[in-house]
Amino acid sequence: MQTRRARTMILAVSAVSTVLFAGACGSGVDGAAPQAQPPAPQRSSTSEIPALAALNVSNTAQFGNIVTDANGKTLYRFDKDTAKPSKSNCAAKCLEAWPPALVEGQPTVQGVDQALVGSIKRDDGTEQLTLGGWPLYTFAKDTGPGEMKGQNVQGTWFIAAPDGKKAKAAAGGGQNAAATLNVVASSDLGNIVTDVNGLTLYRFDKDTAKPSKSNCAAKCLEAWPPALVTGSLRVQGVDEALVGSVKRPDGSEQLTLGGWPLYRFAQDTRAGDTKGQAVQGTWFVAAPDGKKAKTTASASGGTQGGAGAGGY
Repeated sequence: MQTRRARTMILAVSAVSTVLFAGACGSGVDGAAPQAQPPAPQRSSTSEIPALAALNVSNTAQFGNIVTDANGKTLYRFDKDTAKPSKSNCAAKCLEAWPPALVEGQPTVQGVDQALVGSIKRDDGTEQLTLGGWPLYTFAKDTGPGEMKGQNVQGTWFIAAPDGKKAKAAAGGGQNAAATLNVVASSDLGNIVTDVNGLTLYRFDKDTAKPSKSNCAAKCLEAWPPALVTGSLRVQGVDEALVGSVKRPDGSEQLTLGGWPLYRFAQDTRAGDTKGQAVQGTWFVAAPDGKKAKTTASASGGTQGGAGAGGY
């Protein structure tokens, strides 16, 4: 009797051990042998944006319909690239600021003519989306949907329209955000001139007004993007007789006010910023008459001692 009871206990313990062992090993349904899990796919560091870079159309107040990626981020084109043939001339450091819109296989599109969509092979073997032949990029400083901080950077980067061309200012013909002049009141500088996004516009003492001539080039343009215009111009609060343009060496047209070429300052990141005022004692906020905006403390045209980063 004792022998039979002992045998029963041994069998019970053995059954429990078998169940525990099977659970620890992760057995499949109905006792099937556990399946080896495949390693997670690795994505290259240059492809942090979605592998399938879908193209969508988003409507904006400033530029009408523009092209965005699957995450709603604005897509841009680069004037130094070519469309026929499609070729990207953004590499190395350039790609840190302008990640290419990459694609694997056939991208899904919405609101865009599929016939205009293509891709080119980059040097690292990845495929970059093209629209109307132009390679597409996002901008590193655009941190979420709806941001368009890359518009007109260095006078060569522009938001892409659904036809692959540069997006036009919705107000009526301007090619970029700086193509509309407005006047706003500043607590420190009185009335000042801004672009359509409310970003402050500046003039440079090393330029000339008669004749209109820009002496900001190369590295200078990284800190001081020119306010460009193509076609008609809408102004508000500014005497249109004072508004003109001057042709830059790259063929683009830069806005002038009272003969002075106008610029934005790269460190002004939001409407109302005037961080460029008196930088190196040569850069000053523009007043509606094209002269230097006057500080509330004096009529000298700004604090001459300001140096600041990004000067020229």
